[in-house]
Amino acid sequence: MAPPANRRTGFSRRAQYTIFISYFAGVAGVLLGVVLLVVSFVQPEAFTGMRALAADVTEPAGHVAATGRAASKGVFATVAGFIKAGSQHARLEHELALAKTRLVEARATQVENRRLKALLGLSRQNPAPVVVTRLTSSTAASTRRFATLAAGIDSGVQKGMPVRSELGLLGRVLEVGQSSARVLLITDTESLVPVRRASDGVPAFAQGTGDGTIRIKLISLGLNPLKKGDVFVTSGSGGLYRPGTPIAIAARLTRDGAIAQVLANPSDADYVLVDQPFAPVPPPAIAPIPDSQ
Repeated sequence: MAPPANRRTGFSRRAQYTIFISYFAGVAGVLLGVVLLVVSFVQPEAFTGMRALAADVTEPAGHVAATGRAASKGVFATVAGFIKAGSQHARLEHELALAKTRLVEARATQVENRRLKALLGLSRQNPAPVVVTRLTSSTAASTRRFATLAAGIDSGVQKGMPVRSELGLLGRVLEVGQSSARVLLITDTESLVPVRRASDGVPAFAQGTGDGTIRIKLISLGLNPLKKGDVFVTSGSGGLYRPGTPIAIAARLTRDGAIAQVLANPSDADYVLVDQPFAPVPPPAIAPIPDSQ
């Protein structure tokens, strides 16, 4: 027959001892805690030695834990620093490329401002030019050299008017439309411009060669007085081109003159001026000498 489930502990001496010891230990623990609490309030320094001993005992384990935390923080810091450094490097490269782009734009704007200021100074000349307009196109790979202006009859442009930039002479108007005009460039083989050396006035003619240069032909044949680097300007002989307009620089000497590079390149000229044709001042009339009686 099985023993009843609610069997009393009094039948087992071991069970009675176990219950007694658990009660005693609980009461003793409570009393010890109360005593320690009272002592900690009344005399806090009483447990200094015990705390120091506990700290000494747990110090190695704490050192190992602190080392592990530092190492883990170092690893995370290294990874975070690598990621952050990579993003910062990419950002700095982007900012550098942007700064370079802005620097190039600023330089281009500065050059354009110089050109526009030069054109503004030329537009204030006396007499004033007919119009300041844009050079929309020019031929660069042909024996014939022409350019197109964004101004025509509606702007007062007429056939034969000289065209120049802030650097020098470009050519003359060949054909005129209502809102555009065709320019014969000085590098065209059909162009012939009276010129002189700027330093001493040696007369010559500048004829286009069709390859972007012009040929300087001296009027007086004989010993060639030209030198490499000589600057030529328009002489004004025969009218049309105003005297003193820069046109070319001698690059290579020939038997009867030189091959020169033009100063005003159509590919670099955004805006140009159209001038009135130059007319030389006629010499004063000589009064007739009265007959003596």
